[in-house]
Amino acid sequence: MCRHLAFLGEPVALGELLVRPPHSLERQAWAPRGQTSGVVNADGFGVGWYADGDPVPARYRRAGPVWGDLSFADLARVVRTRAALAAVRGATRPGADGEAAAAPFAADRWLFSHNGAVPGWPGSLAGVAATLPAAELLGLEARTDSALVWALVLHRLRAGDAPERALADTVREVAEADPGSRLNLLLTDGATITATAWGNSLWCLTGPDRAVVASEPYDDDPRWRAVPDRTVLSASRADVALTPLKEPSP
Repeated sequence: MCRHLAFLGEPVALGELLVRPPHSLERQAWAPRGQTSGVVNADGFGVGWYADGDPVPARYRRAGPVWGDLSFADLARVVRTRAALAAVRGATRPGADGEAAAAPFAADRWLFSHNGAVPGWPGSLAGVAATLPAAELLGLEARTDSALVWALVLHRLRAGDAPERALADTVREVAEADPGSRLNLLLTDGATITATAWGNSLWCLTGPDRAVVASEPYDDDPRWRAVPDRTVLSASRADVALTPLKEPSP
């Protein structure tokens, strides 16, 4: 179970989003207030961001807790960006994948994170995994539920699906295979943010200088809005659209 945040807006230092707010993602990693599933996110963290003129994001990921990484504090102080996605990780099950299992996952221009868990992993998703080409399964970055969910999303994106459809269809497919799954997915290409609320809290903030989608508000700004459960969210700097996400058919 993880917590995550995506940002679009005027250039800002990563620390202004992830470290300095009173309820920043760094603080949420050990003192969450908005979710009852999971308490401490000490199994890794990561941030991806976009530099002007380069559509391929950079990433910084580590296997340990965000509050123990002094190098990240320096990086967050000086790196400025117009778009970013960050996550702190609580592993569904213990494993040895370390840094490779920490979001954000990345491919092409995309950054992705999964806040939630597939409780029957790995057995419950064996049939779903079999729908992917063997090369994509062998190329999984980590042996985790989140890495497989990302592979399912990426397969759909590369087949031409719009981000909203890629996330929605993946959520329905996984939820049908394992109905107890919590599937808050977060995706950005540096220009838009797409997310699902499915079993965990999700919030959004829009203003003249930014759009933010996060597991929990990082401050007390009254512009934060809770996203209803079973929803697909699409955001740009100018607009946020919410679409109900239907349950899988019996």
